[in-house]
Amino acid sequence: MPDRDAYPVLPGARADKPTLSLGDRLRGRRLRMPWAIPDEAFETPILKTRSLIGDVVFVSDPALVKHVLVDKSANYPKADMELRLFRALFGQGLIGIDGELWRKHRRTMATTFTPASVATYAPAMASASERFADQWRALPEGAVVDVSDAMNALTLTIIARTMFSDDGAAAEPAVAAAMDAAGDLNDINLLDLLPGVAELRMKARIKRYETLFRPLDGEIARMTAAREAAANPPDDLLSRLMAARDAETGAGFTAQEVRDEVVTIFLAGHETTATAMTWIWYLLARQPAEAARLREELDAVLGGRTPSGDDLPRLPYARRFVDEALRILPPTPGISSRVAAQADELGGVPIPKGAYMVVLPWLTNRSPLTWDQPERFDPDRFLPERSEGRHRLASMPFGAGPRVCIGQLLATNEILLILATLAQHFELDLASDAPVELLHNITLRPKGGLPMRVRRRTRTPAAVAAE
Repeated sequence: MPDRDAYPVLPGARADKPTLSLGDRLRGRRLRMPWAIPDEAFETPILKTRSLIGDVVFVSDPALVKHVLVDKSANYPKADMELRLFRALFGQGLIGIDGELWRKHRRTMATTFTPASVATYAPAMASASERFADQWRALPEGAVVDVSDAMNALTLTIIARTMFSDDGAAAEPAVAAAMDAAGDLNDINLLDLLPGVAELRMKARIKRYETLFRPLDGEIARMTAAREAAANPPDDLLSRLMAARDAETGAGFTAQEVRDEVVTIFLAGHETTATAMTWIWYLLARQPAEAARLREELDAVLGGRTPSGDDLPRLPYARRFVDEALRILPPTPGISSRVAAQADELGGVPIPKGAYMVVLPWLTNRSPLTWDQPERFDPDRFLPERSEGRHRLASMPFGAGPRVCIGQLLATNEILLILATLAQHFELDLASDAPVELLHNITLRPKGGLPMRVRRRTRTPAAVAAE
């Protein structure tokens, strides 16, 4: 086993402390969230604080998180300010709605994201990743690329082709323009809770988003009309959303609802996957022993060929590597804020009606109360024998409960296929010794990008096989 004490600390950590508390890690470099995370939240299962807007409760213990998100989810709906922001951004998409409308959309979309449905998208994902590898092969040895931008470009291509089949190439510029123009989407703050001010801010957002998404809306309308007129429309996500029916009522989506779910999938799925892959490249560069184990498995299973969906169960170490990357650097470090509809008790702490419940993967995934040396990158945490007895919500990069991310299997498969395709052939090194800073903007990205040198692997799969 590699020497864990030799592992470098991760972004934001203090280099003089090989193992440190989360309070130390965040001091002076907090994530930019609507809520300032008190240091004490990392040292206790539940922390109730007071603010100008009332009670704010930070929950880090997985069993208590389960109470809020699963067992009594009906008593803890999403905060209204969050729903208003996401409705402005996504319309009536799954993330921006609640109540019976949300249940109807979730039921209707369920068949689109079954394991069997998700498996059919693997060839397009692997093919796009292989074409992207050709772009890196054409670069001069040691060329510096911003991996954050590169992964955004790759995952944009993948989601466009998965969503729109061959039409994806034509729609990609409109999608890219909407994504780029959306800019800083995480501008929620306490002003959004103030009467009068909140309404003005929301009106400005809605106007802005309507303008930003107008070209993409035109592309979606064009492709929807073409599929309605086609005798044999392509079997892609757009067609499946159009054909989807509520299992209880038999009703399908309206054209506007299809549009809203398409935009939701793009924004919620594309950037999170790109962010996850960005941090995976960072971790591969900073964890050479673990990177070597990963590539040894890829060489043995794939031997240089493009992976398929059938290969994924044969890559257990790659899956553990991804799971640990999602734990320690979750693409979406804050799931959402919930509000207590009725008074409750949680871990012996009285929860008054109206209290804001703050559940954060950033907090739960890194809690020293749950994880041994939580700042360490250790994929073998997820070995079956080491996972025994661990609460299933100890790491929840995709959320939990009824509102768990519907596309989590799609995202995980995409990450694994990109990783397996590219890591076989390339090794990336950090292009600078400067500390990598964290920027929270709905997703958790490296501030200023992540410049890395692209190098072809010196030990090819053929050479490994010959040894």
